Amino acid sequence: MAENCTWFGSQPSSSSQCVTINTVKRITAAFSLIGCICMLVLIWLFRKYNSLAQKMILSLAVAAFFDSIAYVMDEVLLDGALCNFQAWWLTYFDWCALAWVCCITLNLYLNVVKEMRTDRYGLTYHVTAWGVPFLLSCLPLFGDYYGPAGAWCWITDEHVAWRFVIWYIPLFSLIFLMMLCYLRIIYVAKQRVITWSGTYDPGRERTKILMAEEIKPLKWYPCVYLAVSLFPLLNRIHNAFYPSQPMFALTLLHVMSAPLHGLANAIVFGLDKETWSQLTVTSLRVAFQSRLCDSTKIKEYHPANVRYMNRIDEEDSDSGDDTTVLFSMPSMTLRDKGP
Repeated sequence: MAENCTWFGSQPSSSSQCVTINTVKRITAAFSLIGCICMLVLIWLFRKYNSLAQKMILSLAVAAFFDSIAYVMDEVLLDGALCNFQAWWLTYFDWCALAWVCCITLNLYLNVVKEMRTDRYGLTYHVTAWGVPFLLSCLPLFGDYYGPAGAWCWITDEHVAWRFVIWYIPLFSLIFLMMLCYLRIIYVAKQRVITWSGTYDPGRERTKILMAEEIKPLKWYPCVYLAVSLFPLLNRIHNAFYPSQPMFALTLLHVMSAPLHGLANAIVFGLDKETWSQLTVTSLRVAFQSRLCDSTKIKEYHPANVRYMNRIDEEDSDSGDDTTVLFSMPSMTLRDKGP
């Protein structure tokens, strides 16, 4: 790895700096990968994939999982087919993860502000979140703009404008729009809660609680992307003005934050109170048993063996006791003697 690294010049210290950068990148990417795996396991374990919103969060976790894989790669790749593939892979799944966050925000906006049912939009969300990133990630590939770009392969320093057109300008524009959407969602939700007054209605109260609990964790997803994208943006701006003078500190912060999408998403996923309450030894054990050891079988009910009848006990008829038998089985007769 060290012999392929020329980011910080040819001084002896540059080799150790490259090793440090690559090691930090792999560690942060590994944590992100573990976070994605934990998130996927919890979704599977607690069956959090029934509603449209849950399915969208599942798709986000899948996109972040594959995005983390590329960052785990050890070697600094030379320009070639493998380097181009890594660059395309990173661009595609970075965009997929961002697209799913946008779809989650839009879906919540339509539910709360527009009061629309969005179940029928599931296919549209999938086509948009997987299809549009594919087209965007292929544009630099057609122009041969991918190549070595620091700690991993991406759009090269010779095509700086493409970095901002393909990723950074759309990224921060979408983050800004999502922030505005969440401000509007929170405002409308609070106003709706205030206007819900009058006679106590259990259903209405439950709706208010569910609305508040759903908004709280989802609003952090845009914040996650803002947090993990700030240092990469600063480093790429510095690279644009000083392409031959990379800063070790900025590069280190870049590789510490860029691969953390998956881990940050997993933390936001864990902020859900319902999910957090289930993270106990007992709940996990019961969930695993339900998933792996559930042998419950639903059989057809046959009423042929049940015979309804009225039987009068002659011996007790004078006492006035109620001896009506509700039902009897072939091998058993139930009688109500009374007190």
